[in-house]
Amino acid sequence: MGREHWKRIWIGSAGNMVEWYDWFVYASFATYFAGAFFPDGNPTAQLMNTAGIFAVGFFMRPVGGWLLGRVGDRRGRKAALTLTVTLMSASAVLIAIAPTYAVAGYGGVLVLLVARLLQGLSVGGEYAASATYLTEATDPKRRGFASSFQYVSMTAGQIVGLGLQIVLQRTLSDDALHSYGWRIPFVVGALGAAVVFYLRRNMLETEVYEADETGGEERGTLRALWRHKREAFLVIALTMGGTVAYYTYTTYLTKYLSNSAGLSKETATLVSFTALIVFACLQPLAGRLSDRIGRRPLLITFAVGSTFLTVPIMTMLKNAGSFWPALGLSLLALVVVTGYTSINACVKAELFPTGVRALGVALPYAIANALFGGTAEYVALWFKDAGAESGFYWYVAGCAAVSLVVYLTMRETRDLDLTRITASETSTLTTAS
Repeated sequence: MGREHWKRIWIGSAGNMVEWYDWFVYASFATYFAGAFFPDGNPTAQLMNTAGIFAVGFFMRPVGGWLLGRVGDRRGRKAALTLTVTLMSASAVLIAIAPTYAVAGYGGVLVLLVARLLQGLSVGGEYAASATYLTEATDPKRRGFASSFQYVSMTAGQIVGLGLQIVLQRTLSDDALHSYGWRIPFVVGALGAAVVFYLRRNMLETEVYEADETGGEERGTLRALWRHKREAFLVIALTMGGTVAYYTYTTYLTKYLSNSAGLSKETATLVSFTALIVFACLQPLAGRLSDRIGRRPLLITFAVGSTFLTVPIMTMLKNAGSFWPALGLSLLALVVVTGYTSINACVKAELFPTGVRALGVALPYAIANALFGGTAEYVALWFKDAGAESGFYWYVAGCAAVSLVVYLTMRETRDLDLTRITASETSTLTTAS
């Protein structure tokens, strides 16, 4: 790929990194600020309250997917990407200044809730705009490789968040972290978003979007999307297993290792940090592999592995006891998940024509995340609070099994021409060739 293509991928990925840094630090620092916004009581119950607000953000993602997907299809990918990072910056500022329960009672919870709603709107559009931009902005023979940087950037955001958490854990006392230290990452996120906003103001639109003259006034509308309803439902089904597995082994992993496996918060954070670095490095390799052998083999490998390995991996993680066993098991899980994360962005973008591509990816993906990804942590904690934590392992495996059926029956998308996809062509994508 030429220099200009790399520049487009970098700018798109940098914004995605900040978006997901802000999204992730809420989850990773929840163990420190859960007690600040809710009355003293059961630590698991406090985590469930913060996880509930985390899930609320996911339920705003369909709204963000519709709104920003429409902007992306009607005004351009650049306009949508600029708007998403603006919303994310505002949400980070709100969390950074939110008053605690001791100062404002449940007023602080209200501020936290508003911030999460803004984050939900932002991320609901960011995923689709970024997936569409990265897929359209590169050589057709390297779409898998290019789009894999979406999860590289998402994971990089988590790595930066965890890295900052490790630094804060080693430089601040536990009392200081619970008192004010948890606000620091949100200040950093707001500053990062401001930098990315400047970068995205000068980014170039994709040639695929600029060359498209179809759709007219129906570009980015629900009416236009309804003509591709089969593909929209396909996105929901193929996302189901992947998003549950992804959030289980990323945002929830640190809490699981500290709250269930008995590892210290510092050790649990280091396990997640190390595993995510390896995970990020795997994404381009798997994406490039999909450009050679196709998308379906990787998706099927993920679904088979997640269906049959989730229960034993989670069971052994609970009894890992120390850093190295926990790291090894976490890496095994993330290697399996790579089959989904490395290519799911381009697979979804390849299903839709240009005039409805951003909305077609955004809305059904956001719905799937609201139903399955956003609730994964809450479901896990619910099972734990009910004394049946192993039930969550079977839930994750079951979701992967449903997606496996979809992967086995859908058609390969690797060789589709993004400039020539029509309704008749997309209608055949749910049948394996």
